[in-house]
Amino acid sequence: MDNSRKKTAVVQQHPVASSSATKQHIGLWAVVVCMAMLTTSCLSFDKLMKSTDYEAKYKAAQQYYHDGSYSKASQLLENLQLHVRNQQQSEDIMWLYAQSLHKMKDYYSAAYQYSNFARRYPYSEHAEEAAFQAAYCKYRDIPVSSLDQTLTRETITEFERFVERFPRSTHVPEVNGYLDEMRDILVEKDYNIAVGYYTTEAYHAAQVDLRNFINKYPECKQREDAMYYLILADYRYAINSREDKVQERLQTTVDDFDKFAASFRESQHMSSAQNIYTQSRARMAEIESNTKQ
Repeated sequence: MDNSRKKTAVVQQHPVASSSATKQHIGLWAVVVCMAMLTTSCLSFDKLMKSTDYEAKYKAAQQYYHDGSYSKASQLLENLQLHVRNQQQSEDIMWLYAQSLHKMKDYYSAAYQYSNFARRYPYSEHAEEAAFQAAYCKYRDIPVSSLDQTLTRETITEFERFVERFPRSTHVPEVNGYLDEMRDILVEKDYNIAVGYYTTEAYHAAQVDLRNFINKYPECKQREDAMYYLILADYRYAINSREDKVQERLQTTVDDFDKFAASFRESQHMSSAQNIYTQSRARMAEIESNTKQ
């Protein structure tokens, strides 16, 4: 009886041990399979990059793009551009390449590719969108107003050309909004430069730049402040001039104050500007009195 019970116990334990071993085996096998699939995938992409089967490469690029693997898609498409000569396929490849770069947020490269596309395929169904995206990607890359604005000016020009070429485009209202925004950036940039001359005590340069700014942007929101800073610059430049130039330059201060007061009588700067005007008048009277003596 004792031996029989022992045998029975052994038989009952065996299936449990077997099940556990099987699960471990399956788990290890799953890991091996996953690693193999990953390795195969990487090799597949590497092989595609070196492959001369351009049709397979193009289909793979399309699939990568569809799956959101824009970096791999762009690498394959860039490679394809060097080899594919069929015009329709070249057009499709160039378009998808630009789209891939855009999806990667590589706006500089995308803008370049969109621009090339619009120039090379002016009658394509994508020509209008390419022209818009060429400008829009530059817009996404423009710096803040405190930095160099060369790209901003280029983007404005490109958007203006887009509107001229596609005046009925559904993008026109959107483009007009971007143009207003970028023009405001340029105004702010020019204003900061002009005021910067004053704060660094380059009063004559401040005079010139502020006067140019006021004439160039007669309707801008900075006009009031610009006219006030012009009075400050006028006065500082005048009182730091040689004696025979002071009265003439103070007269400029007075004249600019009169223009400021006529336009912004309720300005928050009026008290300060009025004080400068009074000092200028007093100094002019003093100089005139000394001259008569």
